[in-house]
Amino acid sequence: MSCPDCRVPVHTQFASPELVGAIVEGGLDPATDPGWARSGAASPAEYARWAGHLCGMTCLRMALGADAPSLFALRDGALGYGAYTEDAAGEIRGLVYDPFAVYVREKHGLDATVHRRLEAAEIPDLLDAGRSVMASVHYAIRRPEQPATGRGGHLVLLTSRTPDGTGVHFHNPSGTSAQTRAASLPLTEFERFFAGRGVSLRAA
Repeated sequence: MSCPDCRVPVHTQFASPELVGAIVEGGLDPATDPGWARSGAASPAEYARWAGHLCGMTCLRMALGADAPSLFALRDGALGYGAYTEDAAGEIRGLVYDPFAVYVREKHGLDATVHRRLEAAEIPDLLDAGRSVMASVHYAIRRPEQPATGRGGHLVLLTSRTPDGTGVHFHNPSGTSAQTRAASLPLTEFERFFAGRGVSLRAA
């Protein structure tokens, strides 16, 4: 995993990048993140409850570029379109792709296409066409040297092919280091974690 496409900003779904590893692998309470207010959350408690669910909003924030709204401003917009839901017990569900795509088109001017079935081999053509791809992968993609323990459940933003054409650059909202937040993998390795679905985006 090495130097990725640097044209797209790199953001994490937790406000302090240096704490991502401690939060996602070490059990650190996100409410103790001193940077929580930068996320746009109303309180440490709201931040702690939601940040782990906002990989999709972080991907959108990266795709929107330097002038993107805050993470929780994007969350608020997505909630308004039903891209996230909360059940009677307060459990957060989402990202729901179809309302998310409508939200992105109507509020942020991006062309968004939902791919319910997407082969890994189709991704390079989307990237070559100038699209970025929010791809559903397993969070273990941050440690590709280890066996894949599943597929899906987390979103990363694919930004371009690697120079040799055989791999993809991607930005991982829950990467635990600079190298795993902005990374690349051969497409055959990426496929081990990929659930075969996602959303592609392009400026309209």
